[in-house]
Amino acid sequence: MIIGAEDGGKITVGNLDPVLDFTDVRDTANALRILAEKGAHGDAYNVCSSKGRKISDVLDTMVSLSGKDISIEQDKSKFRPADDPIFVGDNTKLKGIGWQPVVSIEKSLKDTLDYWRNFA
Repeated sequence: MIIGAEDGGKITVGNLDPVLDFTDVRDTANALRILAEKGAHGDAYNVCSSKGRKISDVLDTMVSLSGKDISIEQDKSKFRPADDPIFVGDNTKLKGIGWQPVVSIEKSLKDTLDYWRNFA
């Protein structure tokens, strides 16, 4: 949506208040590799950053990274009735077998924007 709005468009969004835990797919893939090698069979592990980020902050970062003036409009009809206000995991157990997230949220968002610019 950001890429499509870079030429003077508008983005219509839902609830920007929830705080969620974002993990880059490269970190997730590495976590799955480490789990396959070192994870205890039958145990549960949280693949997550353990850092909460407000959706509005993530959107602001993406708009900032785009370098364009993008209009954001909130539409209450896009709100989900079951939005958890805070949904953040605990990766302590996964870190205990050698995993660590290394891709920052800023790099993840920038790489996502760059991918879609090249794809479109």
